[in-house]
Amino acid sequence: MAATKIISIRFTEANAIAYIANPEKTDNGRLVYTFGCRKNPYEASRDFEQVRSTGTGRNQILSHHFMQSFSPGEITPEKALQVGIELCRKFLNDEYQYYLAVHTDKDHIHLHCIFNNVNMVDGLTFETHADQGDKRHRKWVNLRNLSDEICKKHKLSVIENPEMGKGKSYFEWDMNRQNLSWKAKLKFAIDQVIKESEDFDDFLLKCKAHNIEVVYNPEHVIDLKFRLAGQQRFTRARTLGWYYESKQIPRRIAMYKGVMNYTPKTNIIRTDTEKMQGSYGLRKWEDLQNMKEASRVINILTKYGVENNVHLENTALADYARMGALSENLNSLNTQIEDLSVKIKTARKVQKLKPIIDELKALSGRRKDKLECEHKAEFLAYHNAVKQLKEWFPDGRFPSPENLDKKRNALIQERSEKNEEYKTLKAAVSELNYARQALSDYLRNERNAQEQKRRKEDLE
Repeated sequence: MAATKIISIRFTEANAIAYIANPEKTDNGRLVYTFGCRKNPYEASRDFEQVRSTGTGRNQILSHHFMQSFSPGEITPEKALQVGIELCRKFLNDEYQYYLAVHTDKDHIHLHCIFNNVNMVDGLTFETHADQGDKRHRKWVNLRNLSDEICKKHKLSVIENPEMGKGKSYFEWDMNRQNLSWKAKLKFAIDQVIKESEDFDDFLLKCKAHNIEVVYNPEHVIDLKFRLAGQQRFTRARTLGWYYESKQIPRRIAMYKGVMNYTPKTNIIRTDTEKMQGSYGLRKWEDLQNMKEASRVINILTKYGVENNVHLENTALADYARMGALSENLNSLNTQIEDLSVKIKTARKVQKLKPIIDELKALSGRRKDKLECEHKAEFLAYHNAVKQLKEWFPDGRFPSPENLDKKRNALIQERSEKNEEYKTLKAAVSELNYARQALSDYLRNERNAQEQKRRKEDLE
């Protein structure tokens, strides 16, 4: 089952390309293919910019990012790259630069393609060439149809009713078709909007397109609440968990886009201040402190095998992207665990009440009427629980509470392991980000010192 979706990039294009080029996801870059640009993500972004600078007019969109996902086990990474190249050539007609990468880090093979918004042939934007009717829908439909055509040619499965899974990855489509609790469905829907949003304001606007009614009032204590189409009452963001609160959503958007939205304060001391320049003793103390800090940075670089400034940047962003993916994975595990807990509770209720209901059904006459009246509450609870299970499991095969509990325990164990991995990665990202900023501050001091020296020589 091949699924596709497409989103626009307005900021941080280089970081987005760096994310899809992650060596850990692309078998050390073996599963990367480029057209009209270099393989280094930051150089590729500059290649995109050179073409944009020759284009006509201005546009807020820098590039577009589309994804194609395949069913688990039905395709090899090499075959997926071949399919991706064929799709890019048909979809982009060799008129747009693009960066294509196949990822193997999940249970299903999927590919990412980021292509320049400006056409190399005539300098016009992708939107201009697709300027008929609903642009976003038409672009996606064209991509989806081409994807289906190529997949069928290669004997790969496609979504038979694509309108039911429009714009979703395989995982999201798979989650959508399952009968989950309202809370789980709402969380999965919000997760999807976050992945497609540029910032918090864009997130609020895109919720409506995903059938989520949202109320945001920053002046209220309960500042954010959601309601999925068909849901009777609003659900507070706090009820969904801290990961869905208003302060956390912008951070998640930034993390998903691979943007480090915080700058650590380093211990590198500025040497170009009047106070420092006016005191020989302070300058000597500053040199000593900065040398100590430089030594700390060198230790960090050695610890993580970083060779130079560019390598540091790439390593920090790659680890940050991994941390973001782990964070999303942990959130998904939490949602599945909570959803199973709801189902276990309902299944146990049915298991507990069924013997009582069966016994009452076996009776007849006045005694049955009398006992049914006495056990009216149990009858109602049982039938409501069975009705709920039928909604979750429409085939009528209700899993036992014990089997559901085993599944939940397995997810809890996986969450525990992922959480330890996340903590380790978070510590690494913190150190690498500190090293990035400290090195930047140190080099700034060096540049300022050289500039002051040059000015002094010019005056002499």
